[in-house]
Amino acid sequence: MVFSSAIFLFIFLPVVFVLDRVLPNVRVKNMLLLIASLIFYSFGQPVYLPLLLLSVVLNYACGLLAAGKYPKLGVGIAVVGGVGLLAVFKYADFALGTINDLLGMSVPMTGIALPIGISFFTFQGLSYVIDVYRDRSVVSRSFVKILLYISYFPQLIAGPIVKYHDIEKEIDQRRTTPHEIALGIRRFICGLSKKLLISNVMGQMADAVFALPAGEIGMFAAWMGAICYTLQIYFDFSGYSDMAIGMGRMFGFHFLENFDYPYTATTIQEFWRRWHISLSTWFRDYLYIPLGGNRKGRVRTWVNRVIVFFTTGLWHGANWTFVLWGLWHGLFSVLEDSGIVPARRLKGRVLGHLYTMLVVVLGFTLFRAASLAQAGAMFSAMFTGIGLHWAGTVTVCSLLTPMFLLTLFLALLLSIPTAKRFQPKNEVLTLAGAMVLLVLCMFNLSAGTFNPFIYFQF
Repeated sequence: MVFSSAIFLFIFLPVVFVLDRVLPNVRVKNMLLLIASLIFYSFGQPVYLPLLLLSVVLNYACGLLAAGKYPKLGVGIAVVGGVGLLAVFKYADFALGTINDLLGMSVPMTGIALPIGISFFTFQGLSYVIDVYRDRSVVSRSFVKILLYISYFPQLIAGPIVKYHDIEKEIDQRRTTPHEIALGIRRFICGLSKKLLISNVMGQMADAVFALPAGEIGMFAAWMGAICYTLQIYFDFSGYSDMAIGMGRMFGFHFLENFDYPYTATTIQEFWRRWHISLSTWFRDYLYIPLGGNRKGRVRTWVNRVIVFFTTGLWHGANWTFVLWGLWHGLFSVLEDSGIVPARRLKGRVLGHLYTMLVVVLGFTLFRAASLAQAGAMFSAMFTGIGLHWAGTVTVCSLLTPMFLLTLFLALLLSIPTAKRFQPKNEVLTLAGAMVLLVLCMFNLSAGTFNPFIYFQF
């Protein structure tokens, strides 16, 4: 992973960017980006490139059907085909394992490896076909444009999920200025720094704690591991989103923001308006609203929310921990809406923020756990693990270096909008700061081996 990241950063991206600058027109530029995107995906999993192409062909054909005489057939085939691909490649072994556990059977697993980014490109394809079904003017007759839209390398494997109508005009006609390019480069470097300099450091502590035996964790270690993972996943995923937004801007595409300081939320409902915005918007537009949204009474609204959060959890991974994580958030969303949790009175107060972060941290503890048993052990340690628990204490203390503590402080600081106040307004200073961060990232890539891609399962 470190080697491939270095190749991408120092060879692939600069070469594609330079070629894009010198090519004569947008059609040729599109072909360059398309070829680069297919090469990029092949670099990680060449065996699954045909699967990506199959998904694009399916959605392109279904889009034409949805815009023609058979709109329901087109959207129906797209949904069945997209969900079918996910069922086979992502959930088959999960379903077989569950059946084996419930019925005491021993059906052999398929052993199919998970294709990188399958949930992202599947959802993008489905959003295109459904949008065409709702508005036929959205359809594109160009297979190349749909292929570029779905396979575009900046956001192919880690999002954000982009809707076709948001970038349709920029596929046909886009212009970049030196200022736009500079903004894109800085955004990319900031995202890379989030991933390499903050998320990975937090991840080392989280991994060390979650690797401890159940009886040796202790309260101090458990909370340290849970908090560090909560920071790791935010800076990892928001970092990838920043890199995608930055790269898109460098090439003339403007993606919507995907994170808006979610850890400042004072309710769970607000948290989901700030966290992974492209995914929560996708589920709102293509599942929650078609189910009836909040138009059919409070009880039906709560049922719809639970269904959406169940699906959100399942989207993240084929494990009951992900499903329960989704239901956990769904539960508190319903409790807030029902008034059992007085969200409106807590909103804007310190108590509301503490409540929300407690729910989020406990949820991400469940999300990170390899099994329900490990999640239970972590929860037990977090609330009842009083005592020294030498193994956990020694493990955590050995990682509490000055560099870690500085990184932890920066992670907490950068999780709130107050950090914007420290951003220099002078363009020269901003550029200099970005260059310093890039150098630090280069040293990190050249010297480090810990570079997990925690969104691989999605």
